Amino acid sequence: MPENRTSIIRSAPRLGRRLLSAALALPLATGGLLAGGLLAAAPARAATAPSGPTASVTLGDSYISGEAGRWKGNSADSTGGRTGTDRAWTGSSYDPSLVYGTTAASGCDRSDVAEVLGAPTVAQKQINLACSGAVTANVFRASNGGQAYKGEAPQADQLATVAAQNNVKLITLSIGGNDLGFSDVISTCVQDYLVWYSYCHGSQQSAIDAKMPAAMAGVGKAIDEIRAVMANAGYAQGDYRLVLQSYPSPIPRSAEMRYPESGWSRSDTGGCPFWNGDADWARDSMVPQISTALAGVAAGKGVQFLDLSNLLQGHEVCSTSAQQPTASTPPSATTGEWARFLDGGLNTTQGALQESMHPNYYGQQALGSCLTLLWAKPSGNYACRNTAGRDASGMYLTAR
Repeated sequence: MPENRTSIIRSAPRLGRRLLSAALALPLATGGLLAGGLLAAAPARAATAPSGPTASVTLGDSYISGEAGRWKGNSADSTGGRTGTDRAWTGSSYDPSLVYGTTAASGCDRSDVAEVLGAPTVAQKQINLACSGAVTANVFRASNGGQAYKGEAPQADQLATVAAQNNVKLITLSIGGNDLGFSDVISTCVQDYLVWYSYCHGSQQSAIDAKMPAAMAGVGKAIDEIRAVMANAGYAQGDYRLVLQSYPSPIPRSAEMRYPESGWSRSDTGGCPFWNGDADWARDSMVPQISTALAGVAAGKGVQFLDLSNLLQGHEVCSTSAQQPTASTPPSATTGEWARFLDGGLNTTQGALQESMHPNYYGQQALGSCLTLLWAKPSGNYACRNTAGRDASGMYLTAR
């Protein structure tokens, strides 16, 4: 059980205070300024779909752009290569562009192991238009209320160019989480663990419920915008497939937490500073609720749905079934965590805060396997899960 509020404030060690500072800054770290010019409006509908190279395209937010692809698991060691987990380590310094390329500077963070790149058999070209922090309005066409983001045109306008130059076969969309305020939920729950001796799930459930109608309406409009772009480029709906996917839980339920609720190991070692009650709510209530809502949008719009709510089961941050690497036990997909822990508490220079609570290198390999498996299913809705003790090669689909 939590200690009293006064003792939490007074006894919080330096690392705990750093983590609290990170939590307070989280909404800013995951946001961004609207900037950049807009592409021209989508061209008038062509007679037939383009006959260029086949392409698989992803649009949306950080959960599909490749955020946190820098990390092979998590380590409390903040020096050097962080026990082999930091793929940006050059041997003498850190270079995030090794993983995120030019998008490391903008913060879109399209990684070299992003979901679309992990499914190369789908099409000849893999094109990632998603951007970390995006909301539904960043997907809409500019001519229909879309907004530029992080120096880039709305994603539907970018898709218009891609659709004209390639023969697009698959479009995968992950969007809505930022409209629901994911970063605010995480920030509030962390503050309630470290400072306020209270649970976050009551207030945050109300916040999610209040934002849900507008968020899902935005997801539906994003699908309509994508359809409009493709129609204007000469595609019939049967010429390509459109998939809407949901979100995985980065933390386990309380019964599967390997660190105790009391003390500071959840914050200073594990990077999972959440009360048991809040962890249970996030894992077994919030994530399924969002998945169900997205499935409803997909059904209403006639697109395929990919349920990822259990993608990370047994590989979540602080899961009893996973472990952090050590000097004698290197990072491993079979035993490691597949999501990034809450960064900033262990060492403020260990990566970027916005990478926190996203599928990491291993998690993104799993996402790529899921997309590959779904491509072999021309119709129907599916959930993607992992096999205990296996890497991404053990992913499988179940009918939803």
